[in-house]
Amino acid sequence: MLIPKGALVVSCQARADNPLHGPVYMAAMARAAEQGGARGIRANGADDIAAIRAVTKLPIIGIAKVWDDRFPVYITPGFAQAEQIAGAGADIIGLDATRRPRVGESVERLIGRIRNELSREVFADIATLEEGRAACAAGATYVATTLSGYTEETASRKAEGPDLELLSALVAEVSAPIVAEGRFDTPELVEEAFRRGAHAVVVGTAITNPREITRKFVRALPKGPVEDSL
Repeated sequence: MLIPKGALVVSCQARADNPLHGPVYMAAMARAAEQGGARGIRANGADDIAAIRAVTKLPIIGIAKVWDDRFPVYITPGFAQAEQIAGAGADIIGLDATRRPRVGESVERLIGRIRNELSREVFADIATLEEGRAACAAGATYVATTLSGYTEETASRKAEGPDLELLSALVAEVSAPIVAEGRFDTPELVEEAFRRGAHAVVVGTAITNPREITRKFVRALPKGPVEDSL
C-alpha cells in the first residue's frame, strides 16, 4: 500500500481558467506540498502527472478528467485514460466509482482491469456507503468520500462541509482503507477525520488554490470602500 496511514495528501490541480494552470506550476506546487509534509499528491492529466513525477518520489494519485455532456462521470471514465496516466507516472489511479451513468465498461470491470492489466492501485471516489461497499468488493485499494455532495443523490450535503457521517459509516463497514476528501478546509477538520478513523486525508483548494483562498478572505472584509494602505 502506497499511501501511509495518517498521511496528508495534497491535491495539486488548477482548471484552465486559473492563473496556475499548467505542468510547471503544478510541479512547483507538488514540491512545496512535499516540503510542507505531504505524503502523497493527487493530480489531473498526463502532462501534470509527468511533470510532478519528475520532481518527487511521493505516491501520485492520478486522475484524468474527461467531460461528456451525455454522462455525469468525468473522473477517469475509461481504461484508455487510466492507461495514459499510468504511463505518465501515476502510482495509483483515481476514478469515479459512483453508480451514475457512464460511458463504456462498468466501474467493477474498470477497477479489475486497472489492477490486473496496469498493476496499479485504485482510488475509488464515491458518494454513498453503498458505493463504498461496492468499490471495495470490486477490488479498490482505497475508498474515498470525494464525491459526497457532488452527485444528485447527495447534493444536499455539500453546504454542510465534509461528510463526516459518511466517513464514519465507511470506516465501520468497509474493509478497505478509507480516505477523507471533499471540503476539508481547516486543520481541525483534518484532525476530526483522523479521529473518526480515516486512513488518510486529501486537501486541495484550501492549500493549492490561492485565488479561492483570497476570495474566502475577501468575503470576510467589511463592506464599503477600500482604502489604499500604501
